[in-house]
Amino acid sequence: MSGRRGILALFGIAGISSCAEAQGPQLDGTGALAAPAAGKAAAVFAGGCFWCMEPPFDALPGVLATTSGYAGGSALRPTYQQVTAGGTGHVEAVHILFDPARVSYARLLSVFWRNVDPLDAGGQFCDRGQSYTTAIFAQDADQRRDAEASAIEIQARLGRAPATRIRDAAPFWPAEDYHQDYYLKNPVRYRFYRFNCGRDARLRAVWGEGW
Repeated sequence: MSGRRGILALFGIAGISSCAEAQGPQLDGTGALAAPAAGKAAAVFAGGCFWCMEPPFDALPGVLATTSGYAGGSALRPTYQQVTAGGTGHVEAVHILFDPARVSYARLLSVFWRNVDPLDAGGQFCDRGQSYTTAIFAQDADQRRDAEASAIEIQARLGRAPATRIRDAAPFWPAEDYHQDYYLKNPVRYRFYRFNCGRDARLRAVWGEGW
């Protein structure tokens, strides 16, 4: 059982849905997240547990919304249980809707790298397996160019090529409602999970104090 699945079981919340009323993401006809409207842009990053990838991006001016979900697999409308069980090919990811006039994709890349362990090919922190591996889903040629350049910079800094894959854009399937904004809805449980998973300790080891 992964670290995150363990805390869901511990607190008995694996199947609940949020009672909070929130503006849902815009979906296309298949149930995947739709393309951003004119004047907006999207970025998709996989960094292990998607609970932990929302907060650093939510804190950035110019980020309009973050959505936890699944990307890169073959199944339509995958569920959390299917993805974490393996076999669908999806990874947990976060979709970032942003205003490119206020925040650059390069800035988003910088935040992404410093919130993951790019040297770990087997998962992230206490969450192990393919669905928790890291990836950058480039939405267009410009994003791919920027992502590849940033990976070269990370290799120079850390002395090893990152295990993080740079992949083409793929349908993004929003996760179940109880996963969205988990760190806001369940702050105590979120902090308990994050500490027990050793995420911050490993990030300090990779990037140094004040990463």
